[in-house]
Amino acid sequence: MADLAHKVPEGRYGRTTGRTGGAGGRSDARTDRRLKITGGVLGVLMLALIGWIGVSYIAGQDVSGELIKYKVVSDNAVQVHLEVRKDAGVEGVCTLRARAEDGGEVGRKSATFDAGSSRIDEVITIRTTARATSGELVGCQQK
Repeated sequence: MADLAHKVPEGRYGRTTGRTGGAGGRSDARTDRRLKITGGVLGVLMLALIGWIGVSYIAGQDVSGELIKYKVVSDNAVQVHLEVRKDAGVEGVCTLRARAEDGGEVGRKSATFDAGSSRIDEVITIRTTARATSGELVGCQQK
């Protein structure tokens, strides 16, 4: 009678914990194997998708710039030290701006870089309408 109290009806409560015994054990092992294979394939596809998106993003940036430093030289000008990287055969344009203490834009300039050099290190002067407190790089793109 004690054996009946611990035995549950087969198939009623999901798979058994032992997995050895009867047809239920083989089915559970087959299901586990299928789930592992499906999970592995989905994981590989997800990693491939993330890699593809990353490479597309990096390859899509033909022109990139980095603001090295800026210097407020007067009430009407800011000098921006800019480093630009691009393919040698590509023309690029970088947009720079100067901001006042309150955050308002007081100057903007688009600097064009001709094809030929792949790395350009240049100091650019932005004329301002009022005293600026900072200079910043808005962005660079292929012309």
